Amino acid sequence: MFSSIAKPYYYYSAAITVVGGAYLLKDYISGDFYKNTEKMTDKIVIVTGANTGIGKEVVRDLAKREAKVIMACKDMDRCENARTEIVLESMNKYVYCRKCDLASQTSIRNFVKQFKEEHDKLHVLVNNAGIMRCPKIYTEEGIEMQLGVNHMGHFLLTNLLLDTLKNSAPSRIINVSSNAHKRGKIKLKDLNNDKDYEPGEAYAQSKLAIVLFTKELAKKLNGTGVTVNAVHPGIVRTEITRYMKIYQHVLGRFFVNTFTWFFMKPPIKGAQPVLFTIMDPSLNDVTGAYIADNKISNVSDEANNQEIAKWLWLVSEKWTKLNYV
Repeated sequence: MFSSIAKPYYYYSAAITVVGGAYLLKDYISGDFYKNTEKMTDKIVIVTGANTGIGKEVVRDLAKREAKVIMACKDMDRCENARTEIVLESMNKYVYCRKCDLASQTSIRNFVKQFKEEHDKLHVLVNNAGIMRCPKIYTEEGIEMQLGVNHMGHFLLTNLLLDTLKNSAPSRIINVSSNAHKRGKIKLKDLNNDKDYEPGEAYAQSKLAIVLFTKELAKKLNGTGVTVNAVHPGIVRTEITRYMKIYQHVLGRFFVNTFTWFFMKPPIKGAQPVLFTIMDPSLNDVTGAYIADNKISNVSDEANNQEIAKWLWLVSEKWTKLNYV
């Protein structure tokens, strides 16, 4: 029998053990850290959506590896705050903030123009920025926002940088997608979701578009020394969830965060599959692949449809005016 004095200490100790065990288990199931210690000295890297979440953690890691990193962001104040934090932690002064709003093709073209004036090499392009389940809103050019930012913006950005990537080979393009692509369908008759908009469906379509873009681009880059792969970072707690209706309320955020805490990765863990895809030597000659859990993984049947991939490429060229400006 426990004394009345000993009981509280017993329960306190048991609670600490349970909580500690939960943290250890969560850490285990969220995956390992990327353990390769190679440096990226003098390698030039662009990361979109770099001021928060996965992008910020990718920049932090690359800065510690002595890379020169361009943080391509929409919000310059938040970008500068993140950059200052990373520079002070990494002691790497070669981290830069540059304006790039993926919802504006003018902004994307201005970003590329400035980049090429400042740099003649690009070794890694990380297309990380994303938006999820937003209301029905449009980019500056009238493209549904999720398709416009997640796919069309990165399509334009990547194509405008291809010459520099080729001149810097071997180089890599990393497109951050999601297993949500497996729920996606390319709406051939309503790609822009003008007739029927459902946020989750539009998000899945945009992530599918990223995988189709990756596979088609890999074919076009064959023999250039530039590889392109898509990566699934896992289910990660980032600001990408900010448009979900339940997150618009304080209590909603509290309950969702509480009940999903165990199953969602922190951003630093979500960054690890991206870092693997950026640097791992096992991927030196791998292109057009979908990487999940640090290995090549299967995609949906729709993502393997070559005809749809070609159709989407042509539409993307037209909507971004790639060959007309």
